[in-house]
Amino acid sequence: MVVKFKIYQPLIMDSSDPPFQETYKVLFKKVANKGPTAPIVVVKERDLPVIDLGRLSLGEEERRGCKLEIARASREWGFFQVLNHGISREILEKMREEQVKVFREPFEKKSREDKYLDFSVGSYRWGTPSATCLRQLSWSEAFHVPLSDIISGTRRCNSTLSSTMEQFAGTVSNLAQKLAEILAEELGHKSTFFMENCLPSTCYLRMNRYPPCPISPNVFGLMPHTDSDFLTILHQDEVGGLQLVKDGEWIAVKPNPDALIINIGDLFQAWSNDVYKSVQHRVVTNLKRDRYSTAYFFCPSYDTMIESCNRPPVYRSFSFREFRRQVQEDVQTLGHKVGLPRFLV
Repeated sequence: MVVKFKIYQPLIMDSSDPPFQETYKVLFKKVANKGPTAPIVVVKERDLPVIDLGRLSLGEEERRGCKLEIARASREWGFFQVLNHGISREILEKMREEQVKVFREPFEKKSREDKYLDFSVGSYRWGTPSATCLRQLSWSEAFHVPLSDIISGTRRCNSTLSSTMEQFAGTVSNLAQKLAEILAEELGHKSTFFMENCLPSTCYLRMNRYPPCPISPNVFGLMPHTDSDFLTILHQDEVGGLQLVKDGEWIAVKPNPDALIINIGDLFQAWSNDVYKSVQHRVVTNLKRDRYSTAYFFCPSYDTMIESCNRPPVYRSFSFREFRRQVQEDVQTLGHKVGLPRFLV
């Protein structure tokens, strides 16, 4: 069913919500003049592969089986869920509680340019500045924070949010290193590459909020994209909304509050020479409920060179800096990310 709306009818927004309608009124007017767009297609909900990492502490046969499952899911899905991941329910619940508190602050306070919460200028993001149509607009807000900000922020102000973020990030950093080493090993490479190049100072934590959207399902919470890192570790709430491409079709990920979601990023696809897959995913909006998630991005330094680990290489060598610059240029000029196809040999 297509949701009809008129631009002159005000959308009821909370003081904490970004001013989507006012800022993107030109895009709303385009739709009002042309008539409603086709809604985002409803897709089937499925469970991701679930892997119990507790098996890595058992006998050799169990450890081997667990590693094979991680590699298989990374090849066939690009996404999987992990249980017994080492992050306590207490930390996850505290992270969510602090996240909700900070997003409930007034928009004017969150969007200040004077280093709100001791994070770098530009850490707070919302909407899609480059959007030229509603389908390019992401109905969401986020704090995209370098881990170096979290560590130094904790030392400076010792706020509950900063200390909770540091606890969360420290634990998932260890998990990311462990998974990266396993994936490299399954390619036949016992590599120190990730330990040497993906440091806490080069990784990011992103707190996401997807406010209720009165014109759902005509707008995405987050546009379809792939992640520009090696690995992403995500904790989502029970609301749901994450969708990904599997076998050429979009599927919805069934929420599992006990699991963390792992997905392969562009850099790992390039490094693995297309063995592991960085797949498109998106977040759909919800008409009535807030959705919260926390993502950890396992990234190298900007100067790190990404080279395919096997021959012949599918992609030419490139630095992370070059990759990010190309992505930003494409988003600005085309309205969407191109990504790895730009770097094919």
